Amino acid sequence: MRFWIPALVGGAFTLAAGAVASGATGAVESAAPATPGTVTVVTAVPDSSLEVRIDGEAVAATGAVTDPVELAPGSHEVWFGADGAAPDEGVTSAFRVRSGATLDLVIHRPATVDGDPVVSSFPMPTKPIGPGKARVLLAHTATVPPADVRVNGETVFTNIANGEFATADLPGGSHRVALLPTGRTSDPILGPLDLAVEAGTVTMVYAVGNPRDGSMDVVAHTASLSADGTVAPDTIRTGSAGLAAERVVVPFGPG
Repeated sequence: MRFWIPALVGGAFTLAAGAVASGATGAVESAAPATPGTVTVVTAVPDSSLEVRIDGEAVAATGAVTDPVELAPGSHEVWFGADGAAPDEGVTSAFRVRSGATLDLVIHRPATVDGDPVVSSFPMPTKPIGPGKARVLLAHTATVPPADVRVNGETVFTNIANGEFATADLPGGSHRVALLPTGRTSDPILGPLDLAVEAGTVTMVYAVGNPRDGSMDVVAHTASLSADGTVAPDTIRTGSAGLAAERVVVPFGPG
């Protein structure tokens, strides 16, 4: 089993503001700067090497993860295709970028076996984080039914469907993570695997593949977060999927 964690590179970016003319006086005033968004593209289709273009421009990739791209707020288009493919031979998807937002675009298989690839977007949770904490976003992009997530032997997220995600703040270090059919506590679809997370970072983790053909795997990348000075975590945060009912989680320790 491979566990890719390419580093997310790049820093803060600015976009030069244009000027607007005042019809009444002819004076030129500076418009407020528009903060660009940042988009990273992830290929979560096993055994596939795809070219990625955003708004017609090729995007460099390191393995399954592209370099982050700055985009102006508004509507954009991403295209995926085999090397040398014509524009109408690939997969095209429109998406929107919010000012200052950080977003992953992920091409993956749906839950249906032999389904055509789909493109899902996942917002990177970039809120400041407390000392000693790390943040994880785990997304279900595999060809399996809804699943539960167990961390260090405890079920913390339930019934995550294809295209959904969950987030957690936890102490930096190594944790045992497994993906299981909803309601099961054994025979995982994926894992258990050791997930090492560094304090002060967010790790975006995508479960990919199909257990029927042995292609289950993960693709992940990390980015730095700013600190908020709070104490160590004692709860799990949700994403678009369910938190195990009324579960308060003691800070994770090694499994």
